[in-house]
Amino acid sequence: MLLEIEARFPSATDLGFLLHKNPARLQSFELSFGRAQVFYPVAEAERCRVALLLEVDPIGLVRDRRGPAGRGFQLEAYVNDRPYVASSFLSVAIAEVFGTALNGRCKSHPELVERKLAFEAHLPTLPCRGGEALLRRLFEPLGYAIDARRLPLDPRFPSFGESTCYEVVLRAELRLRELLQHLYVLVPVLDDEKHYWVGEAEVEKLFAKGGDWLATHPERELISRRFLRHQRRLTRDALARLAGEEELDPDAVAQERDDEERALERPIALDELRRRAVLAYLDSHEVRAVVDLGCGEGKLLHALAPRRSLARICGVDVSPSALERAAVRLRLEELPEKERARFSLWHGSLVYRDARLQGFELATALEVIEHLDPPRLEAFARCVLEHARPQALFLTTPNREHNALFAGLRAGAFRHRDHRFEWTRAELRTWAEAMAARFGYAVSFAGIGVDDPVHGPPTQVALFERRS
Repeated sequence: MLLEIEARFPSATDLGFLLHKNPARLQSFELSFGRAQVFYPVAEAERCRVALLLEVDPIGLVRDRRGPAGRGFQLEAYVNDRPYVASSFLSVAIAEVFGTALNGRCKSHPELVERKLAFEAHLPTLPCRGGEALLRRLFEPLGYAIDARRLPLDPRFPSFGESTCYEVVLRAELRLRELLQHLYVLVPVLDDEKHYWVGEAEVEKLFAKGGDWLATHPERELISRRFLRHQRRLTRDALARLAGEEELDPDAVAQERDDEERALERPIALDELRRRAVLAYLDSHEVRAVVDLGCGEGKLLHALAPRRSLARICGVDVSPSALERAAVRLRLEELPEKERARFSLWHGSLVYRDARLQGFELATALEVIEHLDPPRLEAFARCVLEHARPQALFLTTPNREHNALFAGLRAGAFRHRDHRFEWTRAELRTWAEAMAARFGYAVSFAGIGVDDPVHGPPTQVALFERRS
């Protein structure tokens, strides 16, 4: 894992004073996950380049339980890209090795701290889960010129296709601490992963390193959400602080957006019709266990509760507060122990393998996938269709073609501000048929709501049924 930073200015080797690292020698630093080495490939009067090289020990991470558990095949915890790609490990190394420069301090040359210099940062392997477009959306508003080249999965085998990683060069004229702060925050945001547990302290780190620029960044919500590892409560707290609204209800922003979507769809009762469609499926199939993926406040779980034929009713959501509201809706605390045992509410992600999801005849994902970034859709499909492998997956998503019939929805807008995409019927069919063929399912399609002869139904359904 490598980061190179080059500066061009008279007396360029003064970069060593800013970084508190002597250009004349190699320096090594022991970190909790491996070793960092700092050296200067170029140290000239007008041009100076410093390199931060990380050697990450993936086996040591697993042995010491400092890294995330394997999310895919059995050896993934040991065989993965973490030692090679820029990630949260790089952010930690920047903080520990270049901490003084990151915090904007230099006793010997204080005048350099506030001086804007022409910098070039080179990241040979940077994961961009969102593609080059997201890379530019994150760095260009901060004044960077960007060169990006997408890397192949394996140069020896072109047929394998392209990876999610890019070789990236960032150029800008700014203070060194600003460059380091941008990298500290945005590298793990692009990777959309953290190698350590994220809690309240992470919000303080976000503000310590992003307080001067994040509030005005057009992607501040995405940055906050990914930096805080999609923990909804922490994200809402961070956004409230950025807006200067310390007393804002942590779920107020999300609730407002949900209300907007419900108000848009209320005249045709789509929310209720989707639940009825699931109940109709249960009427014609023998099902004993259902898991609702992205269950939110538990409306579908509440509709399923009276069905005594269901021995297990489970809900999974990434939001702890939504699960708390689902528990209240189901009145779990008031139920007799035997009845309460039918229900489970699990905190979890839908893009990571989870053994708890196995053993269900039916999985539902009502209006869920459109909230995922498109590069994570394959992870969702693998999590559900390859690893959990329910007998059937009942999936719904908006039909973008029908949006033209919603009064008050401007052209090109999505129904919910958190949607990452909305598909046409053809786009859903293309994706669903590919996933079904890949993971051994048959897939059929239907609609929910009035089927307009031109624009189709407002909600589209993909029903995956396992072949064996």
